[in-house]
Amino acid sequence: MTTIGVTFDSTGLTLAGNLYLPGAPVAGPRPAIVVGHPGSGVKEQAAGGYARRLAEQGFVTLAFDAAYQGESAGEPRGLEDPAQRTEDIRAAVSYLAGRPEVDPGRIGVLGICASGGYALAAAATDHRIRAVAGVSAVDIARQFRYGADGVQDPAVLQQLLDAAATADVPSFPLFPETADQARALGPHGYEGWEYYCTPRGAHPRSARTLTWSSIARIAAFDAFHAVNLIAPRPILLIAGRAAVTSWMSVTAFQRAAGPKELHWIDGATHVDLYDKDPHVTAAVAKLTEFFGTSLATADGLETAA
Repeated sequence: MTTIGVTFDSTGLTLAGNLYLPGAPVAGPRPAIVVGHPGSGVKEQAAGGYARRLAEQGFVTLAFDAAYQGESAGEPRGLEDPAQRTEDIRAAVSYLAGRPEVDPGRIGVLGICASGGYALAAAATDHRIRAVAGVSAVDIARQFRYGADGVQDPAVLQQLLDAAATADVPSFPLFPETADQARALGPHGYEGWEYYCTPRGAHPRSARTLTWSSIARIAAFDAFHAVNLIAPRPILLIAGRAAVTSWMSVTAFQRAAGPKELHWIDGATHVDLYDKDPHVTAAVAKLTEFFGTSLATADGLETAA
């Protein structure tokens, strides 16, 4: 397998990505998969891990940093803009479609965490995306409105919007400083801190703050609004049985109109599916089966259905 650092344009911003090319030669162009990273993540973390493992299965894969994040361009740094994030996925599809190794009629998208929601939003209106999958998929707007577990008081978002309107600093921290403070947030809060703030998954370019200007953009977004438009193209959602965020995968699945599957990984939490085995191995096996079928041919709709 070969890994190549690449750049491409997204609405005038230069995005940085890693392109993974399978090692075994084949006759003709290959199917390809765009892989999007979680909110605050970068291409070298969970997205890169999935992209590498799927390339080992014969797909050309592209993991990239969203605009304003990682090695990609855009100011202010750390901005989470759902509309831009959705455009970034479309731009990644355009980049892959122009690669000589890629069959432009066989491109899929995989989104992890927040990118799972963005992938669904992009696929709803971009028919070049022939199949879409999410791992621990969330709609970032629902997470801010209702919390990761879906039971947060809606007043919390209103308070955030008030704070954003009057903030005298550009950003606020996403994670507490210590393990004890993280444990006080509960298991989901702690596992996020452990992944992003310890040697387990920490990366120097991964954002540990969020700009206050992100809040209004997030609040008005709905990743699942047009998910029914994806039909008849297939959808796969992979969620951990122990993930507090799994209700969002259920919501997206219920709204989808065409070929769809909600696949459960027993014993896995939300963040377990970023990097922990045997959970990631099980997810990759399911993704390989899904994309192998749905991207088998350029007219793979009949195959997938």
